[in-house]
Amino acid sequence: MITSSPSFLYEKDTPWEDLGNGVSRQVMGFNQDLMMVKFRFIPGAVGAPHYHVHSQTAMVMSGVFELTINGEKKILSAGDGYFVEPGVEHSAVCIEEGILIDAFNPFRNDFLGNQP
Repeated sequence: MITSSPSFLYEKDTPWEDLGNGVSRQVMGFNQDLMMVKFRFIPGAVGAPHYHVHSQTAMVMSGVFELTINGEKKILSAGDGYFVEPGVEHSAVCIEEGILIDAFNPFRNDFLGNQP
């Protein structure tokens, strides 16, 4: 089982994982306590409603997104951010192509292909 990333990660050398339906992710650093991940969306792509046991905070690096957290919808654009408590349902719809940078605590074991 992988439990931490290298100290230095270069975008050009870090693979993107195609999640389908216009969404891909790039894991940019982690240990068992923390993980940072970039999510790339094309217009119209949807991060389906879901919840998890992790605390999550994120920033819109580029683009425009409609975020729904616990039933509340907001439009966010570059520089804006959001926070999701563990167990709270949330989703995203990409309005203009963009990238979200997410941080999770604890790290997302499932994003590494490890068993939850």
